Order: sequence, then C-alpha cells, then structure tokens
Amino acid sequence: MSENQNLLAEQRRALILDEVRRRGGVRVNELTRKLGVSDMTVRRDLDALARQGVVEKVHGGAVPVVEASTHEPGFEAKSGLELTAKEDIARAAASLVAPGTAIALSGGTTTYALAHQLLDVPDLTVVTNSVRVADVFHSAQRTSGQRQGAATVVLTGGVRTPSDSLVGPVADQAIEALHFDVLFLGVHGISVEAGLSTPNLAEAETNRRLVQSARRVVVVADHTKWGTVGLSSFAALEQIDTLVTDDGLPAEARAEISEHLRRLVVAGEPEAEDEDAPDA
Repeated sequence: MSENQNLLAEQRRALILDEVRRRGGVRVNELTRKLGVSDMTVRRDLDALARQGVVEKVHGGAVPVVEASTHEPGFEAKSGLELTAKEDIARAAASLVAPGTAIALSGGTTTYALAHQLLDVPDLTVVTNSVRVADVFHSAQRTSGQRQGAATVVLTGGVRTPSDSLVGPVADQAIEALHFDVLFLGVHGISVEAGLSTPNLAEAETNRRLVQSARRVVVVADHTKWGTVGLSSFAALEQIDTLVTDDGLPAEARAEISEHLRRLVVAGEPEAEDEDAPDA
C-alpha cells in the first residue's frame, strides 16, 4: 500500500478493505504507518467501512465481514465501494460498444457507471432491468433534450430488488422475447466452481434469461468479486465471452480465468495478443 497523505478518502478505504480481505484483519497502527495518515483518519475510515457492512471493527483494528450467501447489499451500500476500479472498468467496457448496436445492461453499480460512459455513443438501443441505469439515460435526455442519436431505452418492468434491479416473471418474459448484440452483466460473485452467482433467486433467473438472449456476454466486475459465491449460480464461466476487471486482480486469478474465458480485459493494461480472441 502506498504511503501518501494525499490519498482521497475513497482510495484509502479501498486500500484498507483490500488489506483486510487479503490478510484477514488489520491493526490501526499498521494502517497509519502504511498510509502515512493519523490514527484518527484511519479510525474514521474504519467507521465508514463498518457502516457499509464490509468490515467489523475489533479492538485495535478490523476484520472482514463474512457474508451469508443469501445476503444482498442495497445499491447505496455497494455504490461507495471500489469507486475508482468501477470507473476504470466502465471506461474500458464502453470502448467495446459500437454505435448503432442493441445492448443490454443488467443491474449493479458497475453497469450504472458504464451507463454514464455510453451517453455519447450514438444510436444505441439499450435494454435494462435496472431502474438506476434507465434513469441515467432518461436524466440525460431531460437535461439536454431529445438529441439526434440519443439512446433508445427499454426498461423491462418487474419486481424491484434491494440493488434496484427489476426481476421476476414480468422481466423474464420481456427479456426472452428480445435479442441483444452484447450484454454487459454486473455480478455479485464470480468463481471457477460456481461461475456467476447472486444471493437473489429471482435475480438469478432474470440474469439467466439475459445471458440466453445475448449474442455476446461481457461481465464487468472489480477484483473483489473474484472468489465470492452467492446462493444461486446462473451462468458458467464458459458462457462468458469477456471479463472486464481492474488491475487489483491477482496474477493467479488472471491465469485461472484465462483458462475458462475467451477474453480478459484489465482496465488500464494492454491486452495480451491473441489472434483467436473475438471482438466483444
């Protein structure tokens, strides 16, 4: 971890959370030395992470919270985590979108960041089961008016989850009648054994329909999602064409993922040359 007094609070907390998860716990005095900040600053950061439900404060430090496979954090709780990584992933994923295509965006904070990056891509048709994602496009139209080339947005309908996704029979029926060029899929967890998973059974079924309706599937997930397993799996890694992630993903995980996926894109890093890799 970098000793930099000018780190933004968001960056410090991301570093602290990574250290807690990697080591299974940290002490305040260790963090003050590594981050070059005061005890008070570290304690405030730990308080903020504890309020988000991702660490548990203990005497002199913090340990990770072990979540049940059925625990589904709300959108606001997730939106404050890994902000820089999500923005980097969103920019990298946006570069895979061609003007005039039909794409789908699932629910999630990373797809929400991606939606902002797609506002200037002309003539898109966007299908989404995310209230938040749909609102990004609708808000842009309200602000700038109906401009030429603005995205056409289709919101599926359905029952709203804690992550502001719409799921259930209404969403499933709408999705299965459609066909997308590319699906951009946010996930709760990803692993070799469980594939893609979520704590919400209804969301798993809706995500399953999204995958089935897409010509290509691009997963957008920061490195903390690797190794996390939710209650219900909805796709195997072999069903995914591309994973877009951040540079926090360890080398061993990259090697393991590359054995199962056609393409791995690490935001901010050049791709390994592979003549057989299809364009997303």
